[in-house]
Order: sequence, then structure tokens, then C-alpha cells
Amino acid sequence: MVKAIVGANWGDEGKGKITDMLAKESDIIVRFQGGANAGHTIINDYGKFALHTMPSGVFYGHTTSILGNGVALNIPVLFQEIKELEDRGVPQPKILVSDRAQIVMPYHILLDAYEEERLAGKSFGSTKSGIAPFYSDKYAKIGFQVSELFGSEDALLDKVKRVCEVKNVLIEHLYHKPALDPEKIFKELLSYREMVGPYVCDVSVYLYQALQEGKEILLEGQLGSLKDPDHGIYPMVTSSSTLAAYGAIGAGIPPYEIKKIITVVKAYSSAVGAGAFVSEIFGEEADELRRRGGDGGEYGATTGRPRRMGWFDAVASKYGCRLQGTTDVAFTVLDVLGYLDEIPVCTGYEIDGKVTTEFPVTSKLEHAKPVLEVLPGWKCDIRNIRKYEELPENCRRYVEFVEEKIGFPITMVSNGPGREDIIYRNK
Repeated sequence: MVKAIVGANWGDEGKGKITDMLAKESDIIVRFQGGANAGHTIINDYGKFALHTMPSGVFYGHTTSILGNGVALNIPVLFQEIKELEDRGVPQPKILVSDRAQIVMPYHILLDAYEEERLAGKSFGSTKSGIAPFYSDKYAKIGFQVSELFGSEDALLDKVKRVCEVKNVLIEHLYHKPALDPEKIFKELLSYREMVGPYVCDVSVYLYQALQEGKEILLEGQLGSLKDPDHGIYPMVTSSSTLAAYGAIGAGIPPYEIKKIITVVKAYSSAVGAGAFVSEIFGEEADELRRRGGDGGEYGATTGRPRRMGWFDAVASKYGCRLQGTTDVAFTVLDVLGYLDEIPVCTGYEIDGKVTTEFPVTSKLEHAKPVLEVLPGWKCDIRNIRKYEELPENCRRYVEFVEEKIGFPITMVSNGPGREDIIYRNK
């Protein structure tokens, strides 16, 4: 059976914890898109980890972790992560890398940084991980597939030279930076070959056989619905599809195999990077929620940037869940809100004098004002509670109010950072 774990909003919803938790009953965990530009924070018996490329199930000895063909594969970052895990006592994970995955090249990272510098105040808030240049090259058909590392060296060098010729026009004449050295890049690719060689396989065949054998497979997405390049807050989006539907493409399995889509929704809102954010709050109100939030404050797992904060946005979350094809909602960080006397919830957007509960396109979104409803808080610590019926009445009312507004069943409630801090609801 295949399950997908994806985000409903801007990312940072707590997908890593849910993947880590469900990996216990899984055989294979697959990252199917994105790269090292976002991280998943995991807290378990080994400590606290921020993973950037690795799937979040690597802490279990019985699982196989796969980087699918849809991933932006930064090979040095991957192997630095593996080393950090082993240095902290985590048993060496079993890892497979798709021979059809494409490689984040050193110049992708340079070009990302150069373009953000050029755009200055009009930048896209990139993490400078090379993601947009990587996917641009992939679809321009000048990217480097892992399989090319193991073909003709002469053909590989020739391609590097051809690509550098094009890139250097940009680098020298638009960005006024030093030109790329093709020989140096070629040598780096040969070093990548040595690193990744033992892990490369035909992932689609591997997964096909696993499905025939009845294995449990988890697809782990990065970021969330609102960062999808087609359906998100374009252009302030990522460069690969963040939707569960893309899991079939990015892993190399048939779409009908995905039977369960667990969409992770935060009990409040947070976002890293630029873009429309209707329920955003500011000042001390935001600072306090940021300090109390997450698992030690709301800061990007990859960048360390302070996250923008806001109240729960039912409009965006309903939209995000609908696009994902949600079968189950995992509602996270509910415990964080225990300090509040009252909890505002954004239940609609006012745009040009009219209220809507449907998420609009970006041009309209930028004019939207939040319509808020206020619910009473529960004013206590709910960590260590394991049964839904034992939560305070106002806490249950909050969960059920959110569930009604988004229209999808909340079957899991996370009330702490650890993998055991979870409440299952029978729906």
C-alpha cells in the first residue's frame, strides 16, 4: 500500500514528524520532489535532527530510504547528512538513489545567489540552494541525470563544456562574475560518481517489485500546496510540484497505487519566504507565537530564518487539502496554542468588499483581508494526553471547528514534538 504525506499550506507543517512516526509501520520511504532548500525537523530517541535531503524515515533499521527521480539531488549535501547521522549514533541507513534523478550542479547554487543579488528588493526569497536554476535546466533539457555519471567520460566532459559556454554568457555579462571552469566541474562530477555509485538503482523497478510483494510505501513531500508552481501563490512558489499527485511521477509508480493521502495542517500558520499571507500577524503577538511555536521556536530548518506567523487560515487549508486529495488530516502543534485566552481563526477573505471562502489567484490574494472568528482558549498544557476525549473541552471545540471549516477529517492530532506525542481520532 502506498501512502503520501504532504503539506496543506506553505510548508513547515510538521511532515517530518508524521513521516518519522508512520515509518515504524512502513518498509520504504520515498522523497519524490524538491531538494535541500527545505528541511524536516525530527525529534526522537537519537536527538533532534534537521534533514534536508534524506527521507524522514532513516532512523528505523528496517526501512529503505529512497531519493526518487523527481528530487533535486545535491550529492555533497546528501552525504554530509549521512555522515552527521552516523556521527550521532544513528545506524547506517539503507539508501537508494534513482538513476533518473538529476543532479544539483555547483553552478546552480551560484546562479541562484547571483539572481537574488541582482533582484535585490524584488527577489523571490530563495534559500539559494540552486533549486530554480536546477529545475530550469531540467526542463530545458540541459540537466545532468545520475545515469550520465556512469556513461562515457568523453560525452560527459563535452556536455559540461557546452553547458558552461551558455552559462558563462549569463555569469560574465549579466552578473559580472568569474566564468565557470568546465574542467573543474567535470572533476567534481567524477567525485560525485564515486560517492553515489553504491546507492544507484532503477527505483521504478524496485518499487514495482515492492508493490507486487505487498510492501508498505510512504511518499514524503516537501513544502505544501501553496508553494506548488501551478496551484500555489505564483510566482512566490517552489519549482517542483508539491502535490501528492506528483508523488506517482517523482517516485515512478502508477497513480492508482496511492491509496491514502495524509495532509499535514498546522494549528496556526507559519511561512518562510515572500508571498501573500492573509492571516499574518506582526509585532509582539507574532514574536510570542514564534518563540513558543514548533519545537524550539519557528525558524526555518534549513535557513534558520524566522518564520512569518499567522492565525489558522481555514480558506488556505481547505484549498490545500482539496488539491492534495486528502483522505486524512494530521493536525500538528496544537499544544503551542495553550497560552492564549482567545484564538482567532481566519474563516474567510474579504476582497473588494466581498467575502469568499475559496482561495483566489495571487493577483486577488494580494488584496485580501482576513475575516476572523474568535474561539475561547483552553489555557493549559495538553502534552502527554493520549486520548482525544481527555483534551480540554475548548481544545476539542477548536479541533472540531477547524475540521468543519476545512471539510476534511482530522484523524491525528499532534500535541508535542516527539513521535509519541500523537492522538488518534476514530472517524
